Amino acid sequence: MRPILLQGHERSLTQIKFNREGDLLFSASKDHVINVWFTDNGERLGTYDGHNGTVWTIDVDSQSTFLVSGSADNLMKLWSVQTGKCLFTWEFNTAVKRVAFSETDDQIVCVTEQRMGYQGAIWIFDINREGDGTQQSKEPANMFHPVGSKATLCAFAHVPGMIVTGHESGKVALFDAKTGEEVQSNERAHMDVVTDLQLSSDRSYFVTSSKDKTARLHETKTLEVLKTYTTETPLNSAALSPGKPYVLLGGGQEAMSVTTTSLRQGKFETRFWHKIFEEEIGRVKGHFGPINTIAVSPKGDCYASGGEDGFVRVHHYDESYFRAKPYGDLEVDE
Repeated sequence: MRPILLQGHERSLTQIKFNREGDLLFSASKDHVINVWFTDNGERLGTYDGHNGTVWTIDVDSQSTFLVSGSADNLMKLWSVQTGKCLFTWEFNTAVKRVAFSETDDQIVCVTEQRMGYQGAIWIFDINREGDGTQQSKEPANMFHPVGSKATLCAFAHVPGMIVTGHESGKVALFDAKTGEEVQSNERAHMDVVTDLQLSSDRSYFVTSSKDKTARLHETKTLEVLKTYTTETPLNSAALSPGKPYVLLGGGQEAMSVTTTSLRQGKFETRFWHKIFEEEIGRVKGHFGPINTIAVSPKGDCYASGGEDGFVRVHHYDESYFRAKPYGDLEVDE
């Protein structure tokens, strides 16, 4: 698996995201810039310029029409994927840590940080898809403050009007988007801050990674922990592989403590775990620092990782990956 190295950022990566077809890869980083790349050859298609702070988070709609981004400059921006033009900007009192489109692309949910006397909040905005996308409402469809531990991650859950969140204390919760009521919560989902949350394609289950050195698979409806993958380094990202029973994990020691350890001990590898058997089955090296974000193409033919070193590495799977029998001789109907 020879990786394609994408060099378009000057600082560490914060989030990478494939579009639904898997032919485009979007990358956000601490250098204020968002890039978009062709997945098959790693060619840079363009950039989205306009933020004045670390871009913490991005998401693209299922039609690859709109891109949404959240940044440390307290802004959330809506972009035209095709032209790179900023269509609309929402302003907040604190940084936007996570953004996500709903399944039907007509809503965006975002989490703003708790800071400087402002409470952390979850905001839901209706997206007007008529016309060129510049006619958006500044007013949220709803906004609420999660009680207790502050939320760092959010996404639309398995049914419309439900939001799943990951928190600093390690808890995951389900909120009603209309009332802001906490419908379900699992306080002990993790023992430390939840660093990533990615849903399966049908949103019936999701994977989380945490600084407590574990990644976990949860059922969306009940938040029950189905599987646990325990490693020996803090994890920053976890992704699910469509079509194969694999979970990809990435992390590594903080950059500060890395100088005292060798690269080998830093564990800067993408680690493949068997989703069902909870066993590690492979590792891919390459980054010179912790892996901050991992994404798998919805087609299942490649994956990408973004690191503290400022590089995005795109790995297209070899033929042997598709021939491998993850369940031994057992044939599984897809």
